[in-house]
Amino acid sequence: MGLFKKNPFGHILLLKKWLIRIMGLLTHQRYKGFNKLEIEGSEVLRSLPDTNVLFVSNHQTYFADVVAMFHVFNASLSGRVDSIRNIGYLWNPKLNIYYVAAKETMGKSLLTKVLAYAGSISIERTWRADGENVNRQVRMSDITNIGVALNDGWVITFPQGTTTPWKPLRKGTAHIIKKYKPQVVPVVIDGFRRSFDKKGLYIKKKGILQSMVIKPPLEIDYDNESVDAIIEKLEYAIEQHPSFLKVIPQEELLAYEEAHKGRKWRPGKA
Repeated sequence: MGLFKKNPFGHILLLKKWLIRIMGLLTHQRYKGFNKLEIEGSEVLRSLPDTNVLFVSNHQTYFADVVAMFHVFNASLSGRVDSIRNIGYLWNPKLNIYYVAAKETMGKSLLTKVLAYAGSISIERTWRADGENVNRQVRMSDITNIGVALNDGWVITFPQGTTTPWKPLRKGTAHIIKKYKPQVVPVVIDGFRRSFDKKGLYIKKKGILQSMVIKPPLEIDYDNESVDAIIEKLEYAIEQHPSFLKVIPQEELLAYEEAHKGRKWRPGKA
């Protein structure tokens, strides 16, 4: 690697590598120490191409979810089987992993700027800004940047756009799938809401069993399936379709009430 070689977004790869190493070292105990991360599907990751892969996942914290994915993805690619044991996998991390995040979130502090340099594709949310509901047009440059990232590697996205469970998926994800035709890999996570605060920066509770399931790529007819059909397929794949509410675990309901100061969960309510 050239000393100052850059990725398509102008980030120096050597600097990005060291940021991932350091942040990985600092966060490893969050998933293999204070709490335990149970992994399923590492063989799926090893079978994927190096580029044009879109991971879609439910979302429980701002940062802990995606940091865990960086650990799991790199450990799996280094030969670990459903494990992040032996942190040596961080020495040569996959540098073309990106994740979609709100621009306003990634620019709030030095820490978030460091996390952004490690792989964020920062976009302007069309439905919410600074804690207020908004209604604005999608920036085409944001869509283009996601396409650039897919062309260069793997992209992680949280199509609900919120850490609140059971919210509808944003249709922009389906438009991106139809436009760039990536392999779409569903990821289902659990336990992070109980382990961490909402931002995912502070440990809220120790001894929690976290889980991450990487499912095989979805079969999608990019040309003929409608946006609504793709969205429904994604909802089932990441287990956020309304039908899953009939079998929602009691512990998930309790975790929601704890996170929202005792407020009972009701369908359609955030």
